[in-house]
Amino acid sequence: MADSSLTGIAKGSAGWAVAFSVLLSVAGILAIVIPPAAGIAVAVLVAWLLVLGGAAHLVLAWHVRSTGGLVWELLVGLLYLAVGVYLLARPAVALASLTLLLASYLFAKGILVLILAFRIRRLPGAGFLFLDGVIALILGAMIGLSWPSSSEWAIGTLIGVSMFFAGFTRLPMALAARRLLAKAA
Repeated sequence: MADSSLTGIAKGSAGWAVAFSVLLSVAGILAIVIPPAAGIAVAVLVAWLLVLGGAAHLVLAWHVRSTGGLVWELLVGLLYLAVGVYLLARPAVALASLTLLLASYLFAKGILVLILAFRIRRLPGAGFLFLDGVIALILGAMIGLSWPSSSEWAIGTLIGVSMFFAGFTRLPMALAARRLLAKAA
C-alpha cells in the first residue's frame, strides 16, 4: 500500500526529482555528443508547434467568422500549416533556418547589451554586461559566419549544454531534499 501522508508524497517526489535530474543530464550529454540529432529534434518540435498553431488559427477562424475576420484568420492558419508541413518534410531546412535566426539573435543581443553596458558603465557590475555583450557577439559571429555548416552543431550543442546544466544543478537540491526527508522519518 502506498504512503499517502505528506512525508510519503515528498519522499516519492524527491526520488523522481533525482531520477529526472540524472536523465536530464544524460540527455544533455547525448545532445552535446550528437548535436545534429538534437538540432533536428528541436527543428521538428518547432515545425509541429507551427502545425498546431495553424490548426488553432483555423479553429479560431471558424469562431470569428461573424466578425469579418474569417479570411484573415484562415490565411494566417494556412500560412502556419504550410510552413510547419514544409519544415516537417525538410527538417534540415528548418534546422538551418533556426540556426541563422539564433546567430542573428545573438549578434543583435550582443550589440544591444554592449550599448546598455556603455550607458551604465559607471555602475557596479557593468563590466559583467560588457562581458555578456562580447560573448553574445562572438557566439553570434561564430555561428553566423560559419552558417550553414554551423547548423550541424550550434542548436544541438547549445540545447545539450542547457539540458546538462539544468539536470546537474537540480541534482544536489533533489539529493538534499531526499536526505532531509530521511532524517525526518
